[in-house]
Amino acid sequence: MSSRSPDAKAPDPARRNDRSRRAILDASLTLVAEVGYNKLTIEAIAARAGVGKQTIYRWWPSKAAVLLDASLALADDAKTEGGWTGFPDTGDLAADLKLVLRATVDQFNDEKYEAPMRALTAAGATDPDLSARFTEQLLKPQLALYEERLRAAREAGGLAPDVDLPLTVEMLVGPLTYRWLMGTAPLTHAFADELVDRVLGGVSKVTEG
Repeated sequence: MSSRSPDAKAPDPARRNDRSRRAILDASLTLVAEVGYNKLTIEAIAARAGVGKQTIYRWWPSKAAVLLDASLALADDAKTEGGWTGFPDTGDLAADLKLVLRATVDQFNDEKYEAPMRALTAAGATDPDLSARFTEQLLKPQLALYEERLRAAREAGGLAPDVDLPLTVEMLVGPLTYRWLMGTAPLTHAFADELVDRVLGGVSKVTEG
């Protein structure tokens, strides 16, 4: 005869799965920072998360796929912790762009974010499917926020009416990403600010005197 009280609740499989999933994602982020992508294994992730490796394979086909979902979760956490409600629009485009680019610099310089991003960038170079998911799920949504803010500035008359918005976003983000990937120079707030000033200097609406 069962000793369970009539009022006792049965274990919730969905909650247990959520805990296991989060443990796996957290383990992958911790391990990639500790050992690097090449030495990262499904077995190591499973051991750190306290689950069987078949649990991981039931949800993900590879370590790269685990790391991508972990990075997506990390991005969501960063928004929640920072009270993120969307791209800032204070009416001052330069200030808004500098705020976001400075935050990007801080993330690139934070090992918690840097290690998985470098790993995914490297893995995506030889895995077209992963690269496509990385672009569609992580990069494009972020770049779309820049484009939306620039569009609002253009409609308000702050940018030239014929400005190419996607190109302008690339001009802002591209040099930052290049410096981070190649390590050609320190990635600083001053560099982010200079990027904004120079790019906006080329695309801002010219006032006729």
